Amino acid sequence: MGPSNATTNRWRAFFLLISQYTFTLFLMSEALQKTITLILLIVLGLILRGKFKSKDQLNGIKEIILSVALPATIFIALMKIQVDSTLFFIPLAALAFNFFMYYASPVAFGFFGVDKDSSTGRTLVMLLPSLAPGLSAFPFIAEFLGEEGLAKAAMADVGNKFFVLIFLYIIAMNMFLKNSVNEEANLSQKIKDLLLSLVKEPINILLVLAITLLSLGVSYKTLPSVVSDLFDKTSAMMTPLVLIFIGLAVQLKEGRKRLVMSMLTFRAGITLLFSAALIALFNLSDPTMVLLAVVVPLSSASFWPFAHISVFNLREEAKGMSKERRTFDVELAVLILAFSLPMSTILILGILSTGTLFTHLSTIVTAGVVLTALGTVPNLVAKAMFKAAPSEA
Repeated sequence: MGPSNATTNRWRAFFLLISQYTFTLFLMSEALQKTITLILLIVLGLILRGKFKSKDQLNGIKEIILSVALPATIFIALMKIQVDSTLFFIPLAALAFNFFMYYASPVAFGFFGVDKDSSTGRTLVMLLPSLAPGLSAFPFIAEFLGEEGLAKAAMADVGNKFFVLIFLYIIAMNMFLKNSVNEEANLSQKIKDLLLSLVKEPINILLVLAITLLSLGVSYKTLPSVVSDLFDKTSAMMTPLVLIFIGLAVQLKEGRKRLVMSMLTFRAGITLLFSAALIALFNLSDPTMVLLAVVVPLSSASFWPFAHISVFNLREEAKGMSKERRTFDVELAVLILAFSLPMSTILILGILSTGTLFTHLSTIVTAGVVLTALGTVPNLVAKAMFKAAPSEA
C-alpha cells in the first residue's frame, strides 16, 4: 500500500509540474504574440515610408495621434478607474525624475568630453530630462498594463508637461540671453503664451474633464452610449497609428552617433537606477505600479525642448550669427530625437514583454548598472587611449 501511494504522489507531482509548465508557456506565448504583433506594426510603418515622403504628411498623422486618438484613450482610461489621493502624487514623482535628470546630466558630461557651457552641452541639458510617453510608452502600457496603468501613466505626464513646457522654456531663455548680448525678451508674455497652449492641448482638456466628471460621481458606464461609442472608436486608432508612425518617422541620420548613443544609453541606465530608488523609497509592491515606475521614465526625449531650441535658433540665424556661436546645436537635437524614439521603444517593449521580471529590484538595479557602464566605459577607455598615445610615440 505504501509503494502504491508513493507512486501515485510522484505521478501527481509530475502532472502538476507539467500543467504549471504548460500554463507558463501559454502565458509566455501570449506575451510573445502580443510583442510580435506590435513589432509588425512598426515594420509596416517602415515598409510604407516610401509613400509618406512629405514632412507635412507625417505631421498630419502625429496630429491625429496627439489630438484625437491619444486624448480619447486617456479619457477612457481615467473614467474607468477609482480616483484617490495617491493618484495626485504621480505627477510629482514624474517631476522629481525630470529635475533629477536635469541636475544629474551635466555632472556626467565630463565622462563624454562635453563642456556644459557649449552648444552641445546646452542642447543635451534641454533634451535629456524631457519625456515623450505619448509616442514611446503609452501604446505598450495600454497593451500590457491595461487601462488603469495607462491612466496612471497619463497622470505622470501632467508633471512632465509642466517641466518641458514652462521650466525648460525659462531655462532656454536664460541660456539664450547669456549667449546673446543686447537681447531683450518679454518673459512674462512668453510664459502666458505657454500656459495658454498648455490649457488648449486636447489631452489636458480631456484629462481635466475626466477628473471633474469622476469627482461628480459620473463614470464611463453612465455616459450616453453615443459619447462612449465615439471615444471607443477614436481610441481604437491609437496603438496602430502610433506604431506605424514610429516606423515612418525614425530617421537614424549620420553624424555624432557615438556621442548620442552613449548619452542615451547612460540616460537609460541612470533612469533605471532612479526608478529602483523610487520603488524602494515608497516600498512599491503592486506589479503595475512598479512597471510604470520603470517604463515611463524610459520614454523618448520630448519634441517640446526642440521647439524651444528652434525658436531661439531662428532668432540667432536672423541676426547672422554663425553656428559655432549659437546657443544650441539644432542638428544635434534632431539626432537625439531620431535615436531616442527607437531606443526607448525597444527598451520599453522589451521590459514589458518579460512579464514580472522587471518587478524585482535586483533586476532593475542590474540593468541600470549595465546600461550606465555601457554608456560611459567605452568613452573613458577611448579617452585613456587618446592620452596614452602621445607618450607611446
